[in-house]
Amino acid sequence: MPVADDLAPATDTATLRRAYGCFPSGVVAVACQVTDPTGTPAPAGMAASAFTTVSLDPPLVSLCVQNTSTTWPRLKEAPAIGLSVFASDQSDLCRQLAGPAASRFDGITPLRTDDGAVFIPGAAASLSCSLFNEIPAGDHTLVLLRIEALRSDPGVEPLVFHASTFRSLEALRDGR
Repeated sequence: MPVADDLAPATDTATLRRAYGCFPSGVVAVACQVTDPTGTPAPAGMAASAFTTVSLDPPLVSLCVQNTSTTWPRLKEAPAIGLSVFASDQSDLCRQLAGPAASRFDGITPLRTDDGAVFIPGAAASLSCSLFNEIPAGDHTLVLLRIEALRSDPGVEPLVFHASTFRSLEALRDGR
């Protein structure tokens, strides 16, 4: 068996990021209604690309949040957190939700539930969740969310993040 002698140490951050970029992931908006400093209800949220399904029983999904996030501490206190799986045509919205917190919802009319989960209209799926667990994981926190209610449309193409860029899925046909 040939020897794999071209492996770089995992301590090389640039090489590690490039390797992580080889794995495509879905992109979600994580949002809820909070009270702003003036006492007015307002949406708060962020974009997350480290999102995956975890369990059917109980219904769990996960995402990873940087420990330096100033948004997550506000979201995790909410009774309900909305996850919106971005559609393939929502890359601009995703970039906006990854940008400065003060302008993340500019020009967006989000949907919300009575318990405060906030969703992006036109998403491929919307999951209303509660915090299930948080697990420290290096410079991130692994967040487990329990799905309480949901809506999905498999006919809506999801936004995919791969190699530091957004992409669309293409169905492979027989013979290709």
